[in-house]
Amino acid sequence: MRLGGAAVRRIWTVELHPRASGPSLVCAQCTARTPACEAASARSAALAHLACHARADALPGHLRTCQCRAQGCRWHPRHRGCAGPVLLALTQGRGGRAWRLADACAACAAATSHTAVVPYTQLGSPHSPAPPAPARGPHRLGTEERLRVRETLTYLAAALPQFTSPAARLLAVQCTLRADAHGHARLRAGLLRGMRLRGRTEIWEDLAHGAWLKYPDLRSTPVEVQLLDATVLDQIPGHRARCRAAHWALHPEPLSLSTASPPALRLVTLILAAHTTDHTARCIDIEVLTRLSGHSRQQTAELLDRLVAVRVLARWHTERNTDEVLWEPSTPRTHLRPDAPHPCPPVP
Repeated sequence: MRLGGAAVRRIWTVELHPRASGPSLVCAQCTARTPACEAASARSAALAHLACHARADALPGHLRTCQCRAQGCRWHPRHRGCAGPVLLALTQGRGGRAWRLADACAACAAATSHTAVVPYTQLGSPHSPAPPAPARGPHRLGTEERLRVRETLTYLAAALPQFTSPAARLLAVQCTLRADAHGHARLRAGLLRGMRLRGRTEIWEDLAHGAWLKYPDLRSTPVEVQLLDATVLDQIPGHRARCRAAHWALHPEPLSLSTASPPALRLVTLILAAHTTDHTARCIDIEVLTRLSGHSRQQTAELLDRLVAVRVLARWHTERNTDEVLWEPSTPRTHLRPDAPHPCPPVP
């Protein structure tokens, strides 16, 4: 694709170079280096810098092309070919010391390791008004909430370390969606008790170790949370809409699972529910599912089998040609009690 005689190139890369005074951000598109920053905020600074480039170089959707394909698809292992809409894909390299933001089709983004799709809502500028909402009929409960949660899960897959536990990821979803414009979130004791996370100090340590939030005072009620990732500050739509999404994430219909179930099962259930719509098949690329959940393929398969065992899913299988997971939810009256015994072994 060419625009005005010049090739349209939408690839932005930044690197974090170690210095005695703190990491320095070096951008391939900018001539000057940024001043040294604190190690805890270096990742947020890199992602915010890339977001500035994407906003400044905005391009209509019909002019955007898959940059991975333009590079000979050398960013990922061989797969079935380019397909799907062109998205913004964020890729982490060199253990978090290098980041790339580029336009890529859905198929290439899913096949690229350490990559998450950046939704439009994560690129909104706090100094510019949000785009007007399209005219539509009455709000359908769950439709917009699924989209908000799906975007949040995608963001967290890139923002959190891969070793982050399922319980910590579920907590991070609530913190992200409930945060205000300053990155503050207030989690009431009833919410944490309902999620079976009250008093679980190791989960907060997990998120604080990844420099994603400041370790809170767990003795206070409600728990006051300060998020350290600047990306959270640019969230749209409004706080009320995101709180509705946070509430939906606690009981993600049509695949709701009791909070007494293990966090790993609840996380996979939330991911599947967020990718369930009325207009598309119930499917998700296996690489996307493993990246969003932080599990391996084998662990993911075991968790899906357990969802069948407790009759949250009627069945599931993997398409060999497309490497997609397809599932069918059970009818509500066939659900087992969460504490009912089943033949599947526990997942660590």
